[in-house]
Amino acid sequence: MSRRSFTAAQKLLHWSMAVAIIAMLFIGVGMVATLAPIHADLVALHRPLGVVILVLALIRLGLRLRRGAPPLPADLPWWQTLSARGSHVLLYALMIAMPLVGWGMLSAGGYPIVLHGAWQLPPILPQSNLLQVILRQSHRWLGLVFFAVILLHIAAALFHGLSRRDGVFSSMVRGR
Repeated sequence: MSRRSFTAAQKLLHWSMAVAIIAMLFIGVGMVATLAPIHADLVALHRPLGVVILVLALIRLGLRLRRGAPPLPADLPWWQTLSARGSHVLLYALMIAMPLVGWGMLSAGGYPIVLHGAWQLPPILPQSNLLQVILRQSHRWLGLVFFAVILLHIAAALFHGLSRRDGVFSSMVRGR
């Protein structure tokens, strides 16, 4: 017997992370778009929020591997099934890669990742100006890809919820 919806823990992680990731994307855009005094506050928020997203993504991935997901509708065209699976793999990869690339970028630049007060993460890469530049550009481009994939994910969810009404959207909201 297969489940018809995600578990309560999966739903909680999904929606909590959705809020955190969307906030993070806008905080990131705000960081690079301003030199105003708020820049330091955005940086101070961006770094620990990235760590929280990384930890939650790893927990979520473990839960997804352990509990799985409800099956997609049997009448879904093959290319939509393939797109759904591929986009979820890409979303998980980005939820993990983005914080790791950011952490590596800061490590290569010699910047501490302050979580709170004196709590800091250790560097994961040696200091290197070249590596920092490469990782900064990678972080930026991955962020743009992440934003695009999120928009496609939202569009697909709305398609399933409003047009097909096939239970895919409701499986993450309340059950089919």
